[in-house]
Amino acid sequence: MRVWLKMMLVLGMTLAILIPLLMIGGIISDRQMYRAQAVSTVARSYAGAQAFSGPALVVPYEDTWVSEEKDDKGTVKHVVHREQGRWTYFPNKLAVEGDVAPKVRALGLYKVLVYEWTGKAKADFAANIPLNPVAEPGTTVAGITRTIGKPWLSYAFADVRGLRDPKLRLDGAEAAIEDGMGARDGNGIHARLSAPAPGTTLRLQSDLDFVLGGTESLALVPLGKDNRFSLRSAWPHPNYSGSFPPSSDNITDKGFRADWRVSSVATNAQRQYLAGSVLPTVMVVGGDAAAEGVGSDVNAVQITLKDPVNVYSQADRATKYGLLFVLLTFVGFFMFELIKQLRIHPIQYGLVGLALAIFFLLLVSLSEHMDFGLSYLIASIACIGLLVFYLSAVLGGLARALGFGAMLVTLYGALYGLLISEDNALVLGAGLLFIILATIMVVTRKVDWYQLGGGAPKRETARARPTATVARDSGDDAAV
Repeated sequence: MRVWLKMMLVLGMTLAILIPLLMIGGIISDRQMYRAQAVSTVARSYAGAQAFSGPALVVPYEDTWVSEEKDDKGTVKHVVHREQGRWTYFPNKLAVEGDVAPKVRALGLYKVLVYEWTGKAKADFAANIPLNPVAEPGTTVAGITRTIGKPWLSYAFADVRGLRDPKLRLDGAEAAIEDGMGARDGNGIHARLSAPAPGTTLRLQSDLDFVLGGTESLALVPLGKDNRFSLRSAWPHPNYSGSFPPSSDNITDKGFRADWRVSSVATNAQRQYLAGSVLPTVMVVGGDAAAEGVGSDVNAVQITLKDPVNVYSQADRATKYGLLFVLLTFVGFFMFELIKQLRIHPIQYGLVGLALAIFFLLLVSLSEHMDFGLSYLIASIACIGLLVFYLSAVLGGLARALGFGAMLVTLYGALYGLLISEDNALVLGAGLLFIILATIMVVTRKVDWYQLGGGAPKRETARARPTATVARDSGDDAAV
């Protein structure tokens, strides 16, 4: 039963290696948290993830009327009533475009991607102002007087600190910009207009030019009846999210261009705006871009300037294969011990497992200072070189150690392929496991597991002793 006991020891050592692997996973999680804190720090000092909504044309009014009411003594009195309200109009056509210029800000070891969006927002309005109300016949209302106030054109920004050099033209003429009243009297800017007459149509063309700084993410709200958005950037790694995918996009090594065309019948943005949800909730945590996006309170399109190689997410994915690495290496050890009749102590198994675990720690620490691919290569060479040197004594020869090292090179190469080919990770992993299982089955197809486990002895061994005894008896008879 020695072989089965050894197999149990190997399994126990494999599970024991989980402890350092879990500790290394904790270190990676801490570094991810520190990077998220770095993103938050940069956002506080620069500007956070941005969202843009507008313009919306808001027309305030006040209705005044006098009603006849009797008091407790039956005396008729005239009571003046005032009611304030506002009409909100959205553009018939809304076109938003601009160039998103990426920049990298460093905070200690961490690099945070920020941008400056040179934006242009063009909108056309045709607002039908209602007629003055008329008191219904037979009521106690003597008359209704409506006063229409000065409308304002409202633009909302998620973080107005990033807004620079806004210039607004209304029907081709420069207009004065005031702060506030963007998101229901919140962050944003607005411009006052002359009060329109009741029953008229207020036609207006607005052009807003501005520069908006932000961190990593930008969202646009389609408030118009016909919305056309166009964004360009020199950053070649965009991540599209939000409520609508691009109608067309072109991504090259030199950057990207994305275009959206959204109709008001396909979005609830106008109703959400009227309900008080002016801007989407943009979430950027400095982690995996796949986990980022806009909240469901307002329909919007979003684009995130994604870091193509997030070293912490890559390292975290790599450590998830750590147990498989250790298990396959121990299986290879066991095959050498089984086939070559070697004796490998459990401590030697443990030292090799620890060397494999240290690889992931080296990978994380090196990737914070250099390219991830180069870090992976250096960490792989260091660990494989150490194991080959150590195994040349354990396995009884340099040739065997080099063979084992070749197996490790294959494993490390396969892992790197899994990391850089996220979309094909499942099929590559399944193929790798199939090849490994097939190799083990081919190598061990003629192994007599009963003999290795201390079971029934071979028959040839049982007949050897009587044959030798007969030979000796024949010799004795001849001597006599």
